[in-house]
Amino acid sequence: MRGIIVCTKVVPKSEDLTFDQETMTLKREGAENQLNEADKNAIEFAVKVRERYGGKVTLLSMGPMLFEPLLKLGIAMGADDAVLLSAREFAGGDSFATSMVLAAGIRKIGDYDLVVLGEESSDGGTGQVPSQVAELLDLPQILYVSKADLGEGKITATRSVRGGHEVAEGSLPALVSVELGVNQPRFPDFRRKRWAETEFKLTVWNASDLGLNPEEIGLKGSYTSVLRLTEFPTPERKREFVEGTDEEKAARIAEILKAQQ
Repeated sequence: MRGIIVCTKVVPKSEDLTFDQETMTLKREGAENQLNEADKNAIEFAVKVRERYGGKVTLLSMGPMLFEPLLKLGIAMGADDAVLLSAREFAGGDSFATSMVLAAGIRKIGDYDLVVLGEESSDGGTGQVPSQVAELLDLPQILYVSKADLGEGKITATRSVRGGHEVAEGSLPALVSVELGVNQPRFPDFRRKRWAETEFKLTVWNASDLGLNPEEIGLKGSYTSVLRLTEFPTPERKREFVEGTDEEKAARIAEILKAQQ
C-alpha cells in the first residue's frame, strides 16, 4: 500500500454563519472553525486502512494559515503528514474551482493508492467535490462508502444506496467518499497533539507551487455564482387548545384525530 490522501475541509460552525448580501458569500468572520464532521470520518477511515494495509496518511486542505491548528488536530488523530493549499487566488471558488486546486495538490503529493473525502461539507452541502476531483484525476470513484477491502491492485467497497447497500469494485489508485457518521473518529492522542503543536512542520503550497493559472481557480475560475439570497420565515405550528372536562377533552381530541384520517 502506498499513500492515502485525505482531503479535509475546515468549516465554520453553522450557528455562527451569516450571509453577506453584497458579495453573496458566507461571512466567516467571528465564526468558530472546526474540522468538517464527515472529514473526521474520512480521517478515521484512512487511519484504519493504514493500520490494516500499511502506507502513509497525508491530510490535504485548502484555506488560510489560520487553519493550521485544526490540521494539526488531524495529525493528533493519527494522520502522518499534512499539506495546506493557501493563496488569495483560491478564495471564493465554487465546487469545481475548489476541485481543481485539490486535484493539483494531490498530483503534487503523488505516490498514492487511495484518495479519501467526506461525503460533503457542512457549509456547502453540494456533495460535488469527490466526483469532480475523481474526474480531474481520471480515478475510479466509489461514493458513500461504509467499508472497504483492498488487495491485488483493486478496492472492493460497500456503499449505501436508497433502501440498502451495494458492493462496488474498482482498480487502484481510486477515490472514495465516506459516509457521515459511518465510524467513530478516534479521540486525539495527547502525546501526538503535543508533538504536532511543537515539532510538526506543515507543508504549505500556493498557486505557483501547483502550477495553476489564477484565471482558472477561485472566484475567477468558478462556473457558478450566487445571484440572490432569500430568507424564508420559519413556519408556525398549527395549535388548537382543547378546553373542558377530561371527558370532553378526550372526545374533542378523538374528533380531531378522526378528521385527519
